[in-house]
Amino acid sequence: MEKMRGRDFLSVNDFNKEELRELLQEAVRLKRELKEGKEHHLLRGRSLGMIFQKPSTRTRVSFEVAMWQLGGQALFLSAQDLQIGRGEPVRDTARTLSRYLDGLMIRTFAHGEAEELAAFASVPVINGLTDLLHPCQAMADLLTIMEHYGRLEGLQLAYVGDGNNVAQALMLAATKLGLHVAVATPPGYEPRPEIVDAARINAVREGVSLLVTNDPTLAVLGSQVVYTDVWASMGQEAESLARAGVFQPYQLNSNLLAQAASEALVLHCLPAHRGEEITEEVLEGPQSAVFEQAENRLHVQKAILAKLL
Repeated sequence: MEKMRGRDFLSVNDFNKEELRELLQEAVRLKRELKEGKEHHLLRGRSLGMIFQKPSTRTRVSFEVAMWQLGGQALFLSAQDLQIGRGEPVRDTARTLSRYLDGLMIRTFAHGEAEELAAFASVPVINGLTDLLHPCQAMADLLTIMEHYGRLEGLQLAYVGDGNNVAQALMLAATKLGLHVAVATPPGYEPRPEIVDAARINAVREGVSLLVTNDPTLAVLGSQVVYTDVWASMGQEAESLARAGVFQPYQLNSNLLAQAASEALVLHCLPAHRGEEITEEVLEGPQSAVFEQAENRLHVQKAILAKLL
């Protein structure tokens, strides 16, 4: 645990394979002990500040409950509550809050804002979501897959939809931990080239494949895990109507799912728009693990908090 203490969690690519496995194993242990009724107050007396520039259901509740179950406390800090919302530099906020708190979590738009917070804070900073990456979600996704299949290495994962922050974090995490990854997006909506390059380096190192394509059927073919997300992310609401037409061929429905391996696991990070990126039939079907996936945000984040703080 000592080797991760004090570090930031901005991207899964900042951690090596063994460290990511250790985080997942810690999440498994904490989840099991919680189910057994055991308390694990590893962070008694510690405080986490949670800076929210974007609203949230799962991120806020899971981090608050995580800190409470670990014996600490979490403080919700919206942009309206902080002077950062009135123009105070991020660097000043970082240095001030570091003198009150043991850790910071930020959910914001620009990834650079999270990086600046981490650069000037003297306590660990956790990325609760930026427009570039959603690393806590990726770790919860991998925990869900690992629980279902008993392993990660060698599995084939397909992501279909927008090449957004969720897709990008998932590509990095999955390739680093030995999964074959295929990402299918409409033309012009692919993941960022620098993320694809970083994931490709991971894939080469682990001896797995990475495919970025515009063909959803090709991506899903034979996959053990099929993943999708909303077509328009927070801040892109004005594009929703235009995106709906472009993304319709990428809907995760029963026809597309039939191209995957039999009984393939269905994942979605939520919130879901039934009838858009995923059908009701698939979301509520027997192959769906989306609510287990949502629960695992709590357990993964407890592991991250315990290791870093």
